[in-house]
Amino acid sequence: MAEIYTVAILGVGARGGDVYGTIINDKKDKFRIVSLCDKKPERLERFGEKFGVGKDLRFTDENEFFKEKRADLLIIATLDTEHARHLLKALEKGYDVLCEKPLTGSREECDRLVAAQKKYGGKVLVCHVLRYAPAFMKVGELLDSGVIGRLVLIDALERVGYAHQAHSYVRGNWRNTKVAMPMILAKCCHDLDLLQYYVGAECETVSSIGDLAYFKPENAPEGAARRCVDCKYKDTCAYSAVINYIDRWKESGQPEDSWPYNVVANAPVTEEKLLKAMTEGPYGRCVFACDNDVVDHQITIMTFKNGVKASLTMTAFVDGGGRRMVFHGTTGEIIFDEAENLISVRKYGKSREDIPIDRLLEKGYGHGGGDAGLINTLYDILSGVADERTSLKASVESHLMGIAAEESRLNGGRVEKVHK
Repeated sequence: MAEIYTVAILGVGARGGDVYGTIINDKKDKFRIVSLCDKKPERLERFGEKFGVGKDLRFTDENEFFKEKRADLLIIATLDTEHARHLLKALEKGYDVLCEKPLTGSREECDRLVAAQKKYGGKVLVCHVLRYAPAFMKVGELLDSGVIGRLVLIDALERVGYAHQAHSYVRGNWRNTKVAMPMILAKCCHDLDLLQYYVGAECETVSSIGDLAYFKPENAPEGAARRCVDCKYKDTCAYSAVINYIDRWKESGQPEDSWPYNVVANAPVTEEKLLKAMTEGPYGRCVFACDNDVVDHQITIMTFKNGVKASLTMTAFVDGGGRRMVFHGTTGEIIFDEAENLISVRKYGKSREDIPIDRLLEKGYGHGGGDAGLINTLYDILSGVADERTSLKASVESHLMGIAAEESRLNGGRVEKVHK
């Protein structure tokens, strides 16, 4: 009989509860969720009942939770600024760990995490889920096959989307660098990880520019209220919380448990709960009257040790979302475009080959099937029969790229060494 791994979850919000916990809970032949910890009692009650975790193994106090080892595997899905602290505690307790990204915004903490894993020996898998998404894996296979010759340059575009920016990075948990990481790590760590993965070499230098251009008080329309429900622009503003959370919730069929509505109000979501959130909670604030400070656009240039160059542009100022990456090689190019549902292989002088992305996807979960792909691989990683493609060691490299990029941005675009 195959081994069943016990699982504890620290942070049962959108990622820890709705995504990883839910997928794992469906794999009862491989995993059993036995303990939960979260600051919010309502989350513990909801997911405790859903996952069948007894009340005596639900904790609101992390210190109480960490008094003993609760399971084989610990999933860390807390706020960005808590990841490193929690990961260090978990390794000391002897856990194998699945940790949400980003790990940290500090070079020193990167060193401490690597040292702790070396000392205590636990496996650490970082949730760079796009490496497990079928479409992004297909691009890697194409590059490895040599179909476009030697890779010379990558041009990457991260289209966050105006509504996603407002939800997560103006009103939401990742809005402010006092409680979250800079955008280059909070959002673009996926992109940096992919670039390093595709290039297959360490990054030597980065240069980055960008700032907060729009979501600040001086750009508010004349006479705008501090809350959308009280505002004369509530039915016309593109960023109106009333439009984006209530109207669109109704248009979507009034789902009881669906992102982003279940972030704004606890599931089961109702119109009454959404209206209360608009009146009292952070997601009802005008986007020009929040405590946000993260950038809404940024450009980063990278040089790798094997000579490959890359650029990454992140922007909030697009209608839709989705990544676009163009890989320029000596004998052809590959265009990956989520918005166009396309991977296009164009060998010079030959007919193009187009691959629809949706034919590659695993339906039902986010990040192009990467969330499910990660958990589907997790059991084999813990059992030692699958590659730890997003191990701590592999993930630290892209974190150092992001840290150097933010150092550069804060210094006017100065070229920074990744490894100092």
